[in-house]
Amino acid sequence: MKPFDLQVNGYAGVDFCADNLTAEDLHHACKKLAADGVDSVLATLITDRVDRLVAKLKHFVQLREADSLVELVIKGFHIEGPFLNPTKGYIGAHDSDAVVEANVGDAQRLLSAAGGLTKLVTLAPEHDPGFKTIDFLVKEGVTVSAGHCDPTLDQLTEAVDHGLTMVTHFGNGCPLQLARHNNILQRVLHLRDRLWICFIPDGAHIEFFVLKNYLDLVGVDRAIMVTDAISAATLGPGRYEISGMSVEVDERGVARKPGSKNLAGSTVTMPVIADNLANQLGFSEQEISKLIDANPRAAVL
Repeated sequence: MKPFDLQVNGYAGVDFCADNLTAEDLHHACKKLAADGVDSVLATLITDRVDRLVAKLKHFVQLREADSLVELVIKGFHIEGPFLNPTKGYIGAHDSDAVVEANVGDAQRLLSAAGGLTKLVTLAPEHDPGFKTIDFLVKEGVTVSAGHCDPTLDQLTEAVDHGLTMVTHFGNGCPLQLARHNNILQRVLHLRDRLWICFIPDGAHIEFFVLKNYLDLVGVDRAIMVTDAISAATLGPGRYEISGMSVEVDERGVARKPGSKNLAGSTVTMPVIADNLANQLGFSEQEISKLIDANPRAAVL
């Protein structure tokens, strides 16, 4: 089993979204990921002004090219934003002021800055006029995922018709209270046979009994487990930063913006995920391998 994590914002005290990310810090994070049994990850950069994201991506590419371990561990980028739904509840911990409507021009800039390493982009389909950005990304060989979004069923179906194939951290990136029947969760589940659906199995983002219900519907063959790890992963309680945003981690390892109910990434690690899948959900080693190894590779590589 070689875990491949599609959503890692940082690790072991290192924030992948930091403006001042150093070669030493990046090497340290990758060394710790490898020591924790992770084969490879997608470094995840979250919503920021496009020019700042461009600068971060270019800098990251330079650091990666200079370090063989980093090249081995970080297979590419997951760009989560800035093409999200800025509405409160759906935007989560992302900076709504930095959100922009999806457009091909900015997408081109981001992909160019990433030097061909962009593997996954999370966006809100309802904020992509004519689904032109989805069309562009798919043509460039990038997997497109719906997240922090609230498309109608028709909009989501059309986005899938245009090539969107995934949903980011299902059950999160949406308000705590939703319409009883017609909501983003039900719309995604309606299209579950056409989508890879990602989950954060830490017991905080989704309670385990709820996750079991979802997985009974989605099935092991269409589900993917991610950590959504932030720099606080492996470090314990305290205050940390992700992309300049302050995050507090409590005694249970739950990360939130100070004073907010919104979760801000996770501190769960792949070994803990594997343990949760086995002991909380009763999955076999073969099933766990699909969820953290085979399926994520099939979805983006």
